[in-house]
Amino acid sequence: MTNPARGERDDRRPSTEDDPYIVTASDSAIELVSIASSAAAEKLADAIIAYDVSDQLVITDAFLLCSASNDRQVRSIVEEIEDRMRDAGHKPVRREGEREGRWVLLDYLEVIVHVQLDEERTFYALERLWKDCPELPLPADVVEHNRRREELRAAAGEQR
Repeated sequence: MTNPARGERDDRRPSTEDDPYIVTASDSAIELVSIASSAAAEKLADAIIAYDVSDQLVITDAFLLCSASNDRQVRSIVEEIEDRMRDAGHKPVRREGEREGRWVLLDYLEVIVHVQLDEERTFYALERLWKDCPELPLPADVVEHNRRREELRAAAGEQR
């Protein structure tokens, strides 16, 4: 399976309603993912990825995951996401984990954003939990950002 968050493309289109990779998230959820992922990329978040969880959960349509190397960067990413979402007319209905800065959750009803420290992301492995859900497309600038960040990590000898 290809990974659009890392710059790989999956150009196949589902042909039937039974196809497990049909995206069922609302258009507004996809737009919120686009805004939040671009904001995260602006603050140099790592491994930005979004999942359509609308078939699995009734509480939200999408999860956006990203990570940072320290708690200060986590806070910076969260602040930028909140600013951009507010500018677009959206305010989180719930915010958790901001005080500790290790894993911040922003709940925008249709989209839940998880900003985690690298260690938290590795330990909790949310990607493993949601791997059967389709990935949502990210804006081209975010895909390029992910590719560049992955290259930098590879050059530094880090693995994700």
